Amino acid sequence: MDLYPVNFGVEYPDRPLNRLATFFRIFAAIPIVVVAATITGFSTEYADAGDTTTTVVVGGIGLLFLPTLLMILFREKYPRWWYDWNLNYQRFANRVGVYLALMDDRYPSTDEEQSVRLEYPYPDPQRDLGRAMPLVKWFLAIPHYIVLFFLFIGVVLAVIAAWFAILFTGRYPRGLFDYVEGVMRWHNRVVAYAFALVTDRYPPFRLAP
Repeated sequence: MDLYPVNFGVEYPDRPLNRLATFFRIFAAIPIVVVAATITGFSTEYADAGDTTTTVVVGGIGLLFLPTLLMILFREKYPRWWYDWNLNYQRFANRVGVYLALMDDRYPSTDEEQSVRLEYPYPDPQRDLGRAMPLVKWFLAIPHYIVLFFLFIGVVLAVIAAWFAILFTGRYPRGLFDYVEGVMRWHNRVVAYAFALVTDRYPPFRLAP
């Protein structure tokens, strides 16, 4: 099997997981989710008594997509610190996602790798990336968005089933774990291709490495 250049994996917790921490996971995760939201940025709307709609926008950075697109398009460059930011931001977001999915009962670190592994190569734009490809990658990835929508519905159901399994047995069923890990792997490949812009290789339609 030809390995895709985005390497993602989560260490299976072959040990009893903390049942109390699992039970209250949705509440315990609130602080780190807020931290992640302030990095990504978000907006919300509300209506006051006079039916006037007000939009509140909290600025964040998230992935450096548009600046990277423009730099590749006009300069054929991908600044190394932008690559490092995108990679480390994705790693952090995945640690939060793994924690929310109950795959690890250790609180997500903002800098340590913990049980999550994500690697992809630093590209040479002149050799590895098509100059105009960033303009169309997000569009070419539409089939993946559709498939991932349904796969993530399965993830929600799998995490609910795992929540009950952990509460009763202390273990995350390996089949459910592998499925959730596979969907996250698929998602990270699409993000690396369409938004982090580190490869022009089209992501495969598979859960496996």
